[in-house]
Amino acid sequence: MLHLEDKWVWDFWFAQDGENTHIFYLQAPRSLGDPNLRHKNSTIGHAVSNDLTRWEALPDAILPSEDENAWDSLAPWTGSIIQYNKTWYMFYTGISQADNGLIQRIGLATSNDLLHWSKHPASPLININPQWYELLDKAVWYEQAWRDPWVFEYAGKFHALMTARTKSGQADGRGVIAHASSEDLINWEVQSPITRPCGFPHLEVPQLLSINQKWYLLYSVENNRNLGEQQPTENIETNLGTCYMMADDPCGPFAEPDNHFLFADRLASTYSGKIIKNNSGDWKFITAIQYDSSQCFVGDISDPIPLQIDEKGQLSVVNESAEKL
Repeated sequence: MLHLEDKWVWDFWFAQDGENTHIFYLQAPRSLGDPNLRHKNSTIGHAVSNDLTRWEALPDAILPSEDENAWDSLAPWTGSIIQYNKTWYMFYTGISQADNGLIQRIGLATSNDLLHWSKHPASPLININPQWYELLDKAVWYEQAWRDPWVFEYAGKFHALMTARTKSGQADGRGVIAHASSEDLINWEVQSPITRPCGFPHLEVPQLLSINQKWYLLYSVENNRNLGEQQPTENIETNLGTCYMMADDPCGPFAEPDNHFLFADRLASTYSGKIIKNNSGDWKFITAIQYDSSQCFVGDISDPIPLQIDEKGQLSVVNESAEKL
C-alpha cells in the first residue's frame, strides 16, 4: 500500500502516462496528533508506480498560496487531472485563510511533465451557481460545499462533476453531484445537478468512468462529522464508504444498481475509492484506508483489489476486512 511514515494520506486521484501511473493525494503531518486537524493542514502529494503497488514518492505537487487572501491560501483539497494538447490540467479544491476555510472554490494548475505545476492566474475557475446550489448559510450548514472536481472530455466538450448541496430539503440530506461544462477548460458554465438528493449531506470525491459501454459514477458517503445538535436522517444509519450509480450517458440519468455500496461498512473504515485499469488491462479498485478495527485513523492508500463485473454490468469488490454487504 501507499504509506508515508510522517504523513497521513487520504483522498487521491490518478494520471496515467505510458506505463507509469502517477497518484496525487491529500496529505498532512502525522505530528498533528489529531487527524481531524488534517483538513486545514493539507497539501497535495505525488508518487509514481508502474504496478499500482510499489510507489516512489516525488516532490509535492501543490502547496497553499502564500497570499492569505488567495482562494487556496489555507489548504488545497481534492481534484483530478486531464491531459489536453500535451498539457496536464489539475483541477483542485481550495480553501482560504480569508474566510477560515468556510467557502470552497475550484481552480486550476497546469504542467508539462506532471512534476512542475503552475497555478492558473484566473483561478478559481468553476464558480458555484446559486440558481441550483446552496451558498454559505451557517444557520443551515457549517460550510459552502463546492469541491472534489472530476473533469473529463466527452463528445468534444469538457465536463466537471463536483460535490455540492441543493438549496432546499432537510439540512443533512441535500448532497448532490453538481455539473459544469466547458469548451476550453478555462471558461465554465455551471448547470443543474446530475443526481438527486438521496439522504446524505455530501456525495464526495466523485469519479466517472466507462466500462463495457456503461457509465459508472463513484462517490463516497460518510457520517455527519459536524452536525452539532442537528439529527441525521435515517439513511445515515447504514453502510458508509464508496458507492456507485450507473447510466447509459455520462451526464445521466443515473440509477442505483441492486447494491450501490461498492466497498463500505458501518464505520466508514475505507473511503474515496477509485477504479483504475492496470498495465495488463485489468480493472482494479483502490481506496483510502481511514480507520482500523480500534477506530484509530490510519491514513494510508490500499493496494489494488480486483473488480468484478457481472452480466448486468453491476460491480462488486470483495471487502474481506469489513462486514459483508
